[in-house]
Amino acid sequence: MSAKRIAIAAAALVVLIVAVLLLASSTPSVSLDPSVKIVGTLTPMSVNVVSRHGIRRLDVYIEQNGARVEAGRLTWPSSRVWFWLHKRAPAQYALKAGSKTAPGIKDGPATLIIEATANDLRGSTATLRRPVTIATGPPMVSADGEQHYINQGGSEVVRIDPSGYWTEAGVRVGKYTFRSFPMPNGTGRFAIYAYPWDLPPDVVPTAFARNPTGAEATASFAYKLFPKPPRKRDFDLTDDVMRRLVEQIAPGGSGDLLSRFLAINRDMRRENNATLAALRDKTQPRFLFTKPFRQQPDSKVESVFADVRSYMYHGKKVDEEVHLGFDLSITQHVPVLAANDGIVVFAERLGIYGNCVVVDHGYGIQSIYGHLSEIAVKPGDAVKQGQAMGRSGSTGLALGDHIHFSMQVDGVEVNPVEWWDGHWLQDHVWSRLGVAGAQSSNASAATAGAGAGPAAKHRRRRRR
Repeated sequence: MSAKRIAIAAAALVVLIVAVLLLASSTPSVSLDPSVKIVGTLTPMSVNVVSRHGIRRLDVYIEQNGARVEAGRLTWPSSRVWFWLHKRAPAQYALKAGSKTAPGIKDGPATLIIEATANDLRGSTATLRRPVTIATGPPMVSADGEQHYINQGGSEVVRIDPSGYWTEAGVRVGKYTFRSFPMPNGTGRFAIYAYPWDLPPDVVPTAFARNPTGAEATASFAYKLFPKPPRKRDFDLTDDVMRRLVEQIAPGGSGDLLSRFLAINRDMRRENNATLAALRDKTQPRFLFTKPFRQQPDSKVESVFADVRSYMYHGKKVDEEVHLGFDLSITQHVPVLAANDGIVVFAERLGIYGNCVVVDHGYGIQSIYGHLSEIAVKPGDAVKQGQAMGRSGSTGLALGDHIHFSMQVDGVEVNPVEWWDGHWLQDHVWSRLGVAGAQSSNASAATAGAGAGPAAKHRRRRRR
């Protein structure tokens, strides 16, 4: 082979090698989602990496006062020969870093550095730098020094003051957690919480503050609970009743009639209640109302909050469920009125509730309207107290035309009677938060006897 041909072949080989290197190599990109602003003892991080051939290594450093300390590392076997044959999709990596993985760092400002090294011949590196605050001290929390009176199944407000490094603060009552919000006026935070109907009377409400490292602080506050035993009632099932209910909710199903009914009454009820509870995330961080809630005018109370219903079939108990609301009847297809000002967050069919509307009133307070024959609002609509949102009916698990009305606080169903009472609202909400609100009471004689007694007695006692 001539020297000229050898030179051409060598040049072609060099071009080929350069082309392969250029095609096979790529600089990765790295990002944090969500962003990290505070690093504690062991803060979780989610790192997104885009690299054509994957990465060999992911390094985390914390830089402070001119010194860089390694805080974490993930490594993978490299494949330097056949790497260009493997195309990698964007990936997300979870790791934890903080004072436990980077000894010597101190509380204060620092820089978080994340480096991703590509799995290619060049070992291309991408670096992400983010200013952070090192905060390794535990959270702290205190609660107000007031006496709190609460009915079982009722609601209450407590002011709390979390400090230190915290990301979540509120009130815990047994298995239930209630968020806190900034005070409408002034400093600190507050939580509207419930003492749920299904908890024993020895559960102690506790204020808490915690952060992602698992550190938590708690504080107690003075409270007095008024237990309220649920009302128990039998509900007689017949084949005709079950057939009517089953066919209007889940027509055309298979299986025996009783099994189909129990699946609706048990499983669908729990699924529907979980859907309603999840609406707690669709709330405004402000009060959308200034007046007491209003019961549907001229309505008759057929069932009250936390009725325990034993379902009897041929003299045998086949199920037991709790009715978490009020059944209000008037006549057929009456306008269903908003109990207070708010924003519609749900308006569609929902299993046992039939056509259902949910209105958010701010700070996790929401009202629920079920069994409607028609719906006249949509999510996002602002409604005023007394505004028609549809008409009553018997859709869902209902035998006759009525309105299922209930309320929930941060996803937990509560007794609406208190929210209908302007005096209770003033004593337990407005005065504690230092905001003005109308005090007129709309509670009817029928509902006033359904659960407001203990709170009213203690209101009078406090005023003496």
